[in-house]
Amino acid sequence: MTDTQRTEERTSAFTPSFPEDFLWGGATAANQLEGAYDEGGKGLSVQDVTPHGIIEPPTAGPTEDNLKLVGIDFYHRYAEDIALFAEMGFKTFRFSIAWSRIFPNGDESEPNEEGLAYYDRVLDELEKHGIEPLVTISHYETPLHLARTYNGWTNRALIGFYERYARTLFER
Repeated sequence: MTDTQRTEERTSAFTPSFPEDFLWGGATAANQLEGAYDEGGKGLSVQDVTPHGIIEPPTAGPTEDNLKLVGIDFYHRYAEDIALFAEMGFKTFRFSIAWSRIFPNGDESEPNEEGLAYYDRVLDELEKHGIEPLVTISHYETPLHLARTYNGWTNRALIGFYERYARTLFER
């Protein structure tokens, strides 16, 4: 056996391999990548007024230093981005749905159809590329109205609002 063969044998013995059903993919959060914070009928979320996270108090409204307001503009570029994911061999894509894009204030009785249609298009694009969606329905993105009017999750009324939101997504 040559030195090259020995090296190849040792290397292959220690090269990990993923199982065939391994979910190779990526993960994102709506508030970090979508942008379009004021488009498609979306309401403001708590993330839209926390440009520096928890190290500074929330601002009165959206401010220019909040990079999450633009993100990577996935809202407009999702088809291009998903095509790139497919090129990378993604089998799955974990993303979150912005509650304030579905229920802009959080306490409406009817959802924002434009927001639902956006996520329908994202899901259709994933399916087109054979990428399995893995959806997070809440990722620190409570509608701002719920935080300011009801004091967020300290108020039990949010349970009903969240249930309406989750049921709307499950039924869609």
